[in-house]
This record gives sequence, structure tokens and C-alpha cells, in this order.
Amino acid sequence: MSVEAAFFDLDKTVIARASIAAFGRPFYRGGLISRSTVVRALASQLVYVHLGASEEKLEKIRESVLLLTRGWDHAEVSRIVREALDDVVEPIIYAEALDLIEAHQAAGRLVYLVSASPEEIVRPLADYLGVDGAIASRAVVDADGRYTGEMAFYAYGPFKADAIRELAAEQDIDLDASFAYSDSYTDAPMLEVVGHPVAVNPDRVLARLAREREWEVALFSRPVRLRDRVPVPSLPAAAAVSGVALAATGAVVLAWRLGHRWHEAG
Repeated sequence: MSVEAAFFDLDKTVIARASIAAFGRPFYRGGLISRSTVVRALASQLVYVHLGASEEKLEKIRESVLLLTRGWDHAEVSRIVREALDDVVEPIIYAEALDLIEAHQAAGRLVYLVSASPEEIVRPLADYLGVDGAIASRAVVDADGRYTGEMAFYAYGPFKADAIRELAAEQDIDLDASFAYSDSYTDAPMLEVVGHPVAVNPDRVLARLAREREWEVALFSRPVRLRDRVPVPSLPAAAAVSGVALAATGAVVLAWRLGHRWHEAG
């Protein structure tokens, strides 16, 4: 017998800020990146948010960040992330998102986070929330336990939709009876794959698409600390090991989404 599910994008849908935005400071303190790198990254994000950028330029920056993370050691990254988890990964959650997650669970639906952010951040958050799992980006790690600077899977745009279809086939999920939530027009493929798409705090392009297709629109505005709503379990060390260096790549993913939506909408 088929089951139903609800798929939630993470940034600006479940949480009120970027899930990986605060990792620059811990990585800087740990000696993985320089102060100038942090400053350049912040400046670049501001430019993309306010002015937009071409797809080609953003792709070059994403490649540069992948090169930056190449060679980072698991053990050192693991130590830094473990020390920063409570302050950085435990983010501000939208109360409305938590209410919806609880409602879907009460209705017997499976619940998944679906995010372009690295799985080492997304999966612990899925554990925090008590949901059934997560779809997230994965980094390539070599035989010596070092990051290669490449992606094994990029959970972005149409790739999110493909991953949802694969999961649905594995878990016998009825997608026509399922729900999906996102703030970004880049997640249109993810929203289109289910019978009940919901645009949450939508950007301008997604808001227009939602009007055209008569999709439901929801506005979330009440962030709360997750620990104030649900118990936060201790995370195993393994959750902070392979691929956390992709957090830097996640920052570029965020910049890509913000810059590309301005480029397309402008």
C-alpha cells in the first residue's frame, strides 16, 4: 500500500536563514580559511543578493570554492564542526514549518528535508526535527579521507526532483497525494513532482508561477529556536565527518540561487 509524504526545502522554508552561513567563522578560527577569504565570500554574497550575477560567473566561483576545499582533512573538519554544532547547526526554525511537519506526521505522512546544502548539515537537522530522512548534496572523499574538491551529488533544481522520484520508488510513495514546500523558483521541478505544491515566502518568479498555476502560497514569519520546541539529541561524531567541507560550497549554492533568481527575474 502506497504512503504519502511531505518534502521540505531547508533555507528560507524551514529555517529563517542559510543553514551553512555561519560556518565561515568556525572554519576561519580552525585555520582552514583566511580572513580575506571570509571577507571576499561575504562581499560576493552581498553583490549577488542586490545586483545578481550571470550563471557563468557563479559557476566559476563555485569551482573556485571546490578547489579551496580540496585536500581538507576529515579529522580536522570533524573537530571544528563538532565544536560548532550547537551554536551553528542548531538554527532558527520557522514555527509554522514545525507546525506543518507535526501535522503531516500526525496524518501518517513521511517527512523529508530536501536541500542543496551538504548532507553533513542537513541530516543532523533532520535528526533534530525527528523527520524520516533527507536529500542533500554529497562531496567526494578520496581513499586517504581527504576532500577531492568534487561533488558526488548536487541536490539542486531538477536533481532534487530526480532524487524525490527515486525515493518515491524505493518507499512506495504516492507523489500525486504528497506535498512539497519551497521558497525558490529553482525548486519548481521539486514542486511540480507532487500533487500538492506549496510556495513558502516565494521569490518573485516563484510567486508569479504559483499564481499562474494556482499553487498554494504560505507565509512563514515566526522563527523560534529549535531547542525551545523539541529536545535536541546529541549528534554522533559520524554526523560531522565526511564531506562537511562542502559547507563552503553550500555558501556558493546559496549565492547561485540568490544571484540567479535576480538574473532571471530582472
